[in-house]
Amino acid sequence: MIRRSVLLGTGSALPAKSVSNAELAERVDTSDEWIRERTGIANRYIADESETTSSLGTAAARAALDAAGVQPQAIDLIILATATPDQTFPASATKVQAALGINDCVAFDVAAVCSGFLYAVSVADSMIRSGAANTALVIGSETFSRILDWEDRTTCVLFGDGAGAVVLGAEESKDGARGILATKLHADGRHNQLLYVDGGPSTTGTVGKLRMKGQEVFRHAVTNLAAVLREVLDMAGESADNIDWVVPHQANARILDATARKLGLAPEKVIVTVDQHANTSAASVPLALDVAVRDGRIKPGDLVVMEAMGGGFTWGACLIRL
Repeated sequence: MIRRSVLLGTGSALPAKSVSNAELAERVDTSDEWIRERTGIANRYIADESETTSSLGTAAARAALDAAGVQPQAIDLIILATATPDQTFPASATKVQAALGINDCVAFDVAAVCSGFLYAVSVADSMIRSGAANTALVIGSETFSRILDWEDRTTCVLFGDGAGAVVLGAEESKDGARGILATKLHADGRHNQLLYVDGGPSTTGTVGKLRMKGQEVFRHAVTNLAAVLREVLDMAGESADNIDWVVPHQANARILDATARKLGLAPEKVIVTVDQHANTSAASVPLALDVAVRDGRIKPGDLVVMEAMGGGFTWGACLIRL
């Protein structure tokens, strides 16, 4: 028997305000046609002043706990992936912890931008496998609208706010049974200037704004994501033919299509929510996963691969059987 991390439940949360391309075009020099053609995005959600990374993360966490049938007091580990924390410190994970009424558990944030959720899942999986944790709440939550330059139409149209969460639990199972089968993470800091925020406490003392060289990011994304997907399949002794679903980071439709083609995956196996949510950074993978679980596409027993790449560059993948 092997101690594995199994998926017990998923949840997500979105800000109240939905913003279509047409509405965005009223304040930004752009158009619905321009955005759709280049990204596949039709809509995004923008947080108001009362909605924060921790409040969205808490709402997603509650939904995941309800789906799992797990009480908050059973959680002994919270990892929140975000590039837009409520405060420089303490960790937004501790604010979620307090909001859920959990008096004592391990709680911390992970910063790996769009790959953050995969990084957080990998850490939680390692802690569960080792016995350091039994039931983990893993959250991706972002309020990216706070760091966008609304004068830069090449970036501000791409992003939205939201949160997604999963509950992972320890289970003794036979090899090849349900649970996380493999995770693989990478980073290459040489590419900092291709996707970054031009501020920070130790450099400018300001929050800064997002900057990106889109075409170069696109090229790296397709290559890196296809490679890391193959890596987790090889680690688990699986083939691409056996994948039921791919839940990718929702950066833009062209990256999703190009990655699927590179792997020879049928487009209908790829979960796509970028059209409705835009790029929600660390929230995009768990948000898309929750959508597909709740609408019945992803079912118990399915072999699912999740993948993402973000600023840094960081990238990673996780293979899980539900």
